[in-house]
Amino acid sequence: MNNGYNNIDQVKRVAIGADHGSYDSKEMLKTYLQTIGYLVVDVGTNNSVEKVDYPDFAVLVAKKVVNGECDRGIMLDAAGIGSSMVCNKVRGIRAALCWSLKTIVNSREHNNANVLTMGTAQHTSGELCEMAKLWLETRFEGGRHWPRINKMMSVEKLRG
Repeated sequence: MNNGYNNIDQVKRVAIGADHGSYDSKEMLKTYLQTIGYLVVDVGTNNSVEKVDYPDFAVLVAKKVVNGECDRGIMLDAAGIGSSMVCNKVRGIRAALCWSLKTIVNSREHNNANVLTMGTAQHTSGELCEMAKLWLETRFEGGRHWPRINKMMSVEKLRG
């Protein structure tokens, strides 16, 4: 039964964003995720013509996750590096730049990543879909990983 939830990890709402260079990939990935049952909240950009800065959209994706409007977020730019850096500046975000199925699984099972960033210039459309689906379906293992997550999050408290 398709109840709108990912029944593997109860993820329903996914924020997605991209800069102008990754707009077409965002649109393709958004359609794919909707097709497999996710509610996708698109924070932009809204075209590939107008030049925009990825930090503006990375912050919007991260805020949708930390304020609870979305369960997880996906941000796309050419390399995925800058978006990851920006998302990780938002308190409560554990953004992971992933480039393979192994890094996808690791980011969820070990790091409990709540935002995925990917470089659209690095992957085919099929790879982007496969990685996003796997990331959304992969559960955090908990257990031995909790102390590390807690240490990671305590670093935020040290910020002035």
